[in-house]
Amino acid sequence: MPELPDLQVFSHNLTKALKGKKVKRVEVHNTKKLNVSSKELSAALEGKTLNRVERSGKELHVHFSGDQVLGLHLMLNGKLYLFKEKNEQKYTIIEILFDDDSGLVMTDFQGIATPTLNPKETDVPDALSDELDLKYLLAQLQKKKTAVKNMLMDQHIVRGIGNAYADEILWDAKISPFSIARQIPEEKVKELLKSIKNVLKDAEKQILKTHPDIIAGEVRDFMLVHNSKKKETPGGHKIHQKPIASRKTYYTDEQVEY
Repeated sequence: MPELPDLQVFSHNLTKALKGKKVKRVEVHNTKKLNVSSKELSAALEGKTLNRVERSGKELHVHFSGDQVLGLHLMLNGKLYLFKEKNEQKYTIIEILFDDDSGLVMTDFQGIATPTLNPKETDVPDALSDELDLKYLLAQLQKKKTAVKNMLMDQHIVRGIGNAYADEILWDAKISPFSIARQIPEEKVKELLKSIKNVLKDAEKQILKTHPDIIAGEVRDFMLVHNSKKKETPGGHKIHQKPIASRKTYYTDEQVEY
């Protein structure tokens, strides 16, 4: 599943490829997750110009003229492709054809990737937003008796962090993923906040460096802990694996459990 840094890179590359193009036709092949009828979606987007693509949490928001926004949630196996004249991808959910006969398509062999016209705004802060500050993070942690990893992945608390990056963030902050959220001291919460920002931003740079044009899939080979190919950290600490709420969790003994 693509996570925040992947989606951040996708948004840059899609903006670069599609900005300024006018929508000629929208075709929805799978409507079961769409929040409006395919006719309403076509009426909202056809004739509009694509202005930019932004990431919001775990979604991509495609902004068009006329204040229209198409949200794209890739879920577990969704993928995006660019095409010229004809979409030849299988398992298409939605395709957008532009006036120069280029196009964008979202696929998913499970059929659960979700397009949404004008997604509802939320007051839950994005992991890279200024709203995710020390005051907010402390307040949320102090409410929770659950494992800190579960809290970081709760999209009703912080938007954008998934399983792999939760492990990387907690390792960077040297906090055990099994720590009870409310028991983490304030000084460590400061480190956790710093790690959230740094790990996610650094990952985006790594992906751009090695896969500068990527708009689908995920890049994980640079990860230091959440990486099945690595047995030790750069400092020589053994990497352990144990599930939390059925999710693979990678950690080391250098991470303190609170």
